[in-house]
Amino acid sequence: MNKVARQINKICLAAMFLALCWLMPFLTASNPELGNMFLPMHIPVFIAGFVLGPFYGGLIGLLGPITRTLIFGAPPIFNSIPMCFELATYGFISGLLFSLLVKKLNKVDSLLAIYIALISAMVIGRIVGGFVSYIVTFFNANSNGYTWSAYWTSYFVMAWPGMILQLVVVPALIRLLYGLNLLKNTNTFNQIKEKNNNTDNIKNNNK
Repeated sequence: MNKVARQINKICLAAMFLALCWLMPFLTASNPELGNMFLPMHIPVFIAGFVLGPFYGGLIGLLGPITRTLIFGAPPIFNSIPMCFELATYGFISGLLFSLLVKKLNKVDSLLAIYIALISAMVIGRIVGGFVSYIVTFFNANSNGYTWSAYWTSYFVMAWPGMILQLVVVPALIRLLYGLNLLKNTNTFNQIKEKNNNTDNIKNNNK
């Protein structure tokens, strides 16, 4: 697959992941509390980061919440803005760390690389989301302020089922997809292939 075809493939996958960001929350639409607990929009963003790399992962995370607000009216705008930055961080950090780690380990389905990238993204994204929530709340005249308790409750206490779900589902899906060679033309796979080709060329030149 040439460079243009790979780019088209990535754009099509990015569009699919963005569509999943719109559709996944319908699974819990009848009960918003379940949505806050299981965080269905987060999963396609994480997978996009692992599959397409930091640029597309971050872009999908940034666009997912705000475009869903504009199209479907949910989540509410004051919730959507922090979510944009939180999910953009998830997609960017997971994609960046995973790309760096698999390049170093030379193994595209490394469970160690997946978990380091995933957990790091989950932590950093929640820090970014909390910071932006504080800023948005500060400028929201109808808000009573944003406290440490509110941050801890919304990002950790209520969200722990979704965090566990992500720690189980995301690594399993990534290993399955790469194991079946369904992602052989994506960003991370091509990095490994390019590194192996460069290594082979160096070995051949040294013979």
